[in-house]
Amino acid sequence: MKITKIQNYKVIIERGEEGYFVAQVPALPGCVTQAKTYEKLRERTREAIELCLEVAATNPQYRRKQKLFSHQPTFIGVEEIAIRV
Repeated sequence: MKITKIQNYKVIIERGEEGYFVAQVPALPGCVTQAKTYEKLRERTREAIELCLEVAATNPQYRRKQKLFSHQPTFIGVEEIAIRV
């Protein structure tokens, strides 16, 4: 029997200027995707994570980059700061 491990990744989701949803996975450098709908974004994000993990499995250079430049953020909150201009 094969044991499957589940790994959770934190994803930062924003709405871009043109209305697209944009997702970034800080733990996987370069793992960014976008979609017109939130549902499609979730699907594409899962695909992007899987692709980055495939690359990491075969590419030592990407694994080094992953160790150096990735992080799992701790969400604190969202604030709006007013600046007089």
